[in-house]
Amino acid sequence: VRRSEMGASNTDPFVPGEGGRYTIRVKGHLDRRWAEWFEGLTFTHEPAGTTLLEGPLADQPALHGVLTKLRDLGLPIVSIQTLDSEA
Repeated sequence: VRRSEMGASNTDPFVPGEGGRYTIRVKGHLDRRWAEWFEGLTFTHEPAGTTLLEGPLADQPALHGVLTKLRDLGLPIVSIQTLDSEA
């Protein structure tokens, strides 16, 4: 199925198969010993008791892999945001 058949507009920033930069905020402070398990994402412990994971991911399957790992650790996801690659 082509994108045009799925109703996607030309202004849609998501292109299947392409990577991007993401920020993923989870509840709790994730120990830095897990950094290698999260494919090079940087960790920032925030004062509100959350951890911000940030960095590039190769594609949507890589993003889903990270989300699965967070689920397996029992960490509630607070937010996921894509970062503009031109920023």
